[in-house]
Amino acid sequence: MTLNLYRLRHLSKTKKSAKVAQNLLRRPDRLLGIILMGNNFVNILASALATILASHYDLDVLAASFVLTVVILVFAEISPKTLAALYPERLAFLFAYPLQFLLWVLYPVVWLLNGMSNSMLRLFGISSLKKQAHHLNPEELRTIVHETSGHVPIHHREMMLGILDLEHVSVEEIMVPRSEIVAIDLDMTDGDLIKYLASTQHTFVPVYRGDLDNTLGILHTRQALNLMADNNLSKNTLEHVLAAPYFVPEGTPLTQQLLEFKQNQRRLGLVVNEYGDILGLIALEDILEEVVGEFTTDVSTISKDIHPQEDGTFLVDGSVTIRELNRAMGWTLPTTGPKTLSGLIIDYLEMIPELGTCCLIDHVPIEVVQVSENRIKTARLSKPLKPHVKDEEHAST
Repeated sequence: MTLNLYRLRHLSKTKKSAKVAQNLLRRPDRLLGIILMGNNFVNILASALATILASHYDLDVLAASFVLTVVILVFAEISPKTLAALYPERLAFLFAYPLQFLLWVLYPVVWLLNGMSNSMLRLFGISSLKKQAHHLNPEELRTIVHETSGHVPIHHREMMLGILDLEHVSVEEIMVPRSEIVAIDLDMTDGDLIKYLASTQHTFVPVYRGDLDNTLGILHTRQALNLMADNNLSKNTLEHVLAAPYFVPEGTPLTQQLLEFKQNQRRLGLVVNEYGDILGLIALEDILEEVVGEFTTDVSTISKDIHPQEDGTFLVDGSVTIRELNRAMGWTLPTTGPKTLSGLIIDYLEMIPELGTCCLIDHVPIEVVQVSENRIKTARLSKPLKPHVKDEEHAST
């Protein structure tokens, strides 16, 4: 009964005794019936024998009963059941065959006893044949992944947890904000257009005319380079090779968006709000990084918005997302409220701070360095302070 059912399913594919144990557990009422029937029969038989022996040899029946109780508890109950609890698989697989044989031999008796027991249970509205679901929900699966420490490499565990966390993260939490989108404006000069295409490091680039909300499509830079190689690059030819823009609602969970990217064979989408305004840009690579993590541990290369300083502090752009900051620094700043560092500080202070304003959020010292247009442009962050034991329960978040 204490066997891990998921491990048992796995072992039953290659181990015959595990298959027998699995078959026995499909009807726990019958399994309990044969075990308890044998258990009670032996105990009652031992009591009868002890009484007969005590009467035959003129022994104290009460003393004999006490001795028999100790013997049964130690040798037939506590010790073997403790051993079985410590080594459930080894003993279950060992006794699966004898129990199956006894169940086959004594099936009529077991069937009769189970019928009487099940009839009584039905009087209370309980069905012993009702199968209990053994499905894991995401939180239970997350707990199991955590408990595999030492058996599964840490990177594998982090990827599995990353997949489970995708459902709780929406696209606006990891998107590139609108102010940081690298795009091509067809109103730029031909010279600037060629210079940009020759130096860009992006594979897919949004193309718009005049305003980003007037996005015409997504350019695959390889096609632009082909046009350049054929001396046929112009704004008209460039516009003809654009793929239709792909828009993503801002509240879309990452699990759903990953499936949408696959179904629509896209790698990049523009995140829009309910009014159709473009809020940012989401790429397939951004979602994959949520699963596999960053490809480097150097903070300066993980994010261009985080700049380590010689004194050990970090100058951070206010537009950086909290998730990106936590992932880059290994911190645990709250992600349930505002999505950016600027929004987090303003929400915590409940006002637009002045230069030099300091605060402590989740034990991370923060100093406002630059404020521009009612938002925090730059902040100085220090490594988290270790809270005192007395303050841990009341630490600010």
